[in-house]
Amino acid sequence: MENNNILVRDLCKQFDGFLLDHVSFQVPKGRIVGFIGENGAGKSTTINLILDELKRDNGQVQIFGMENTISSVREEIGVVFDECNFHDVFNTADIERILSGVYKSWDGSLYRHYLKKFKIPEKKQIGSFSKGTKMKLSIICAMAHKPKLLILDEATTGLDPVVRDEILDLFLEFIQDEECSIFFSSHITSDIQKIADYVILIHQGKIIFEEQKDDLVYNFGIIRCGREKFASISPDDYIIHRITNVSVECLVRDKEAVKRKYKDDVVVDNASLEDIMLFYIKGGAV
Repeated sequence: MENNNILVRDLCKQFDGFLLDHVSFQVPKGRIVGFIGENGAGKSTTINLILDELKRDNGQVQIFGMENTISSVREEIGVVFDECNFHDVFNTADIERILSGVYKSWDGSLYRHYLKKFKIPEKKQIGSFSKGTKMKLSIICAMAHKPKLLILDEATTGLDPVVRDEILDLFLEFIQDEECSIFFSSHITSDIQKIADYVILIHQGKIIFEEQKDDLVYNFGIIRCGREKFASISPDDYIIHRITNVSVECLVRDKEAVKRKYKDDVVVDNASLEDIMLFYIKGGAV
């Protein structure tokens, strides 16, 4: 337990028409954990429960080995949601005055370093910023009080590819001391694929898998073949299959083993994280 910055066990929350159903996972120290799933799958609900912004019906949430309801843990968490919550009339100096009074560990020098690094206008009102610039400011503010844990809900949304790449590099720097962690929800699966150590897929309020990212992208694959050839493939050799207009596609856990077994009879392609997610969410028979 002491090796995790977040520990979630059997977390439940019932809404009208939706159930977060016994969700369990962990976020180890020194690791980035990507949290993926379609809209409405339960990602934001889970994050709000972790932050105690929603009251859970059942289950356990621990942060740094303590119950998430203990107020002292908030000092060690940086949070970024998909919208900037700062008032439009504020500028960056106003934000610093406010947050330096909220966080005991606020580092003004680090904050101004990030402002310059990411070219945030220091005198303009936030209301004049683009969505991408607002998101950069939110991320900077989340990191400027030197938290041990970053919780990010669609934090790279609205950023152009160059800035996203800079931010992702900053996240990798953040975990280098092996004590800090990032729990990172995003629709941009390529971002998750680039920096995550572990990936959690949630679908309709249930955890579908919690896997090491490298196992997913290096070992999983996709068989593509005709319907006649599909009839000869053992169901034990694939996880999910789906039928398209021109072929049958199968998600497999060990692409090299499948290549050896079926040799030149089928095509076995690499599977991206997005491919894997779509198979589980939209795939055919399991």
